[in-house]
This record gives sequence, C-alpha cells and structure tokens, in this order.
Amino acid sequence: MKLGNVFIPVHDLDEAIAFYGLPVTFRDGDRFAALDGGGVTLALAAPAEHVTAACAPSYKVGDVRQAVHDLEARGATVLTPPETGPHETRAVLRDPSGNVFVLYTSF
Repeated sequence: MKLGNVFIPVHDLDEAIAFYGLPVTFRDGDRFAALDGGGVTLALAAPAEHVTAACAPSYKVGDVRQAVHDLEARGATVLTPPETGPHETRAVLRDPSGNVFVLYTSF
C-alpha cells in the first residue's frame, strides 16, 4: 500500500479549488479534482463522488479486491465493497480503531 491522496468531500468543486489554491493536476468536470499538495495529492470530490462523509486517506494498491481480503483478515471492516468507477476501482474500509480509509487502483 502506498498513500495516494487525501480524500476531501466538498460541496462545490470550483469553490474548493479556489480555497485550497493549489495547482490542479487532474479534473473530471464538476465531479473530482486532484490538487498538487507538494508530496501528497488532495483529492477533492464533489457530491457525486462522495465515498466518505469526512476526510480520509486513500491508499493506492495493485489489486483492490486482494487488498480488501487481506485487510479484512487483519480486522478491517468493509463499508463499501470494491466498485468500478470511471477512473478507478475503489473500496471503503474502517480500521480496527474506527478510522475510515479508501483503497483504489487507477486504470
């Protein structure tokens, strides 16, 4: 697993991009924008892309389904099983301490 980004749900993508003031490295219309945070990407997600209700780390993995299986065996709880979106496959889990995180693999 490698920290890929910090997922931040926002109400208005344009407003959030202006607020953070960081360079946009990728944008998918009014749904999603990746901002260069200088070593970590801020993943701004508009309501259509909300996978969590609060900020959460997102980890890039080679195989989401296998990573979910492995982490469940170590005590994680699956909140959203692996699902394929327009740019990635992702899943949402909770660690044994109650923290929510996202696993994803890009296409």
